[in-house]
Parts: sequence; structure tokens; C-alpha cells
Amino acid sequence: MLVKEAIGLGKTLLAPVAGEDARLEAEALLRSVLGLTRAQLYARLNDEVPPPARDRFRALVDRRQAHEPISYLRGHKEFYGLAFRTDPRALIPRPETELLVELALAAARRRLSPDSLKGGLRPPLLTEAELTIADVGTGCGCIAVALATHLPQARVYAIDVSPAALDLARENAAAHSLTDRITFLHGDLLAPLPVPVDLVVANLPYVTAAELAELPPDIAAFEPGEALDGGADGLDHIRRLLAAAPNHLRPGGAVLLEIGWQQGQAVAALAREHFPVARVTLHQDYGGRNRVVSVEDSGTLPTDHQE
Repeated sequence: MLVKEAIGLGKTLLAPVAGEDARLEAEALLRSVLGLTRAQLYARLNDEVPPPARDRFRALVDRRQAHEPISYLRGHKEFYGLAFRTDPRALIPRPETELLVELALAAARRRLSPDSLKGGLRPPLLTEAELTIADVGTGCGCIAVALATHLPQARVYAIDVSPAALDLARENAAAHSLTDRITFLHGDLLAPLPVPVDLVVANLPYVTAAELAELPPDIAAFEPGEALDGGADGLDHIRRLLAAAPNHLRPGGAVLLEIGWQQGQAVAALAREHFPVARVTLHQDYGGRNRVVSVEDSGTLPTDHQE
């Protein structure tokens, strides 16, 4: 079987599962087996696929036909320009979560900027080495690793209730040479934190009970349910985190939460209940849907900040 024939076969077999992405998925699985980049694959379309590689490719196609996510089959996923190991110990990183990282970096830089002292409560200005961040529900560690990469002097705490997820996060931190700056803590929400922090960043389970029952098999049958299930209204974990956050946040700190697109007003109301003098902002993703709620002390914000 030639490389181009393997791609064609994979496309045909994966079409019922992957639809328009069938060819891309077939290429990705074959590249994974052959250890090639996409350019290298296309340069070898007329090469023979060695029988052992052909058999491994067909086995991966069979698993994908059974709806196993391609990121688990390949064993990695890119997030915020970085590569992460992925397997069923944790959720697969989603592109929409990159917005949470962008907003967390912006909040951190406001915390470090002299502009943050214009008006308001004037919290103490920090150096980056003094900045502390908690990534709550770290999963595979993609948020913690991305923040530590772009804030190379900050201290990051990565927290998860799942020991298996924490093991995966440690592996990803080690792959990016960040084990000396990310502290891994096992436990529920903010409870394991040894000290208050400047930023709390969280992508907690927020899928509602009704949504959970309708998830596609690629998610429902393979990704960890406990990392998805947010209770009846999807806000069980978010509600508890916001209630606990004031006692775990340093003066002038911020909380940033990824949310379901229909949960913006409810989460904003909860945030105002627990942070009555903070600036609460809804942020939309690139599809124009509410995706992140940020809660920041007004003293940490530049005067030209717009809600």
C-alpha cells in the first residue's frame, strides 16, 4: 500500500465519524505512525507504507471509527503554541481555553504595571518574581504551563482533585522544563493552597446535566466525566470557588473563570455577590459568545479599561 492509498483508505473509513475532516485525520494518524511532518508525508505519497506501520495505522483508524478522540490516539495536542501530552487522564485542551490564558496574562501584567496604580485602591506593585498564580482544575496542565512559560519568573500552583490528572500535568511541566516553578497540589478547588495568590485561573467542569446527556460519543465515552460535570446548572464548582476565593486572594488580585456560553450573567451575579467592590467583566470568544468571567479589584485596572 502506497502512502497516498493509505490516506485515501483512511479518508473513506473515517468519513462517517470525522465528516469533512476525514482526510486531515487520516493524514494525522498516518503521520503519527510514520513519524513524519505533513510536508514530509506529501513528499512521500508514492512511497510504500511498511507492513508494520500499515498495521498500526489501520488499528488507529479502527479506534477512531469507534469515536476515540484523535488527540488521544496521537497522544498530543497543541495549545497556546505549545505541545502537550494527552491521554484519558484529563480533558483534551480546547482552543477556546486559549482566551482564558490571554486574559490571565493581561491581568498579570496589569498587576505588575505602574499603570495599575492610577486611581482606585492602589494595591502594592509587584515584581514578576513576586507574582503567584493558582490554576484550579489543572487537568493536563496546559494553562499552568502556558502561564509559566510566558511569565518566566512567576510562581504557579497547579491544583486538581484527580491524582491521575496531576501526574499527567507533571509530565507536561517536565517536558517544558518547568517543574521548578510549578507546584502541584492535590485537593478540592482552593483548599490545598498554602498561601493567598495574585491570580486564580480556573477552567472547572461547567457542563450542565442536560448537556452532559447529549454529548457526542467522542467526548462522553472517552474523556473523564468528572472533568465535565458541573451539576444541574453547570455551576456547582464555580459557585463554590467564588465563595472561597476572597480568602485565597491577595489584595488587588483577580479571578478568571472559563464558563459555558449561556452562563455569563449567572456567573457574573455570583462574582458580584462575593466580590461586591470588584470589576466584573464578561469576555467573548472569537465566535461572539461569553466564554470568560474576570473579577478584578478596581485598583489593578488601567483607567482606560473598558467593560
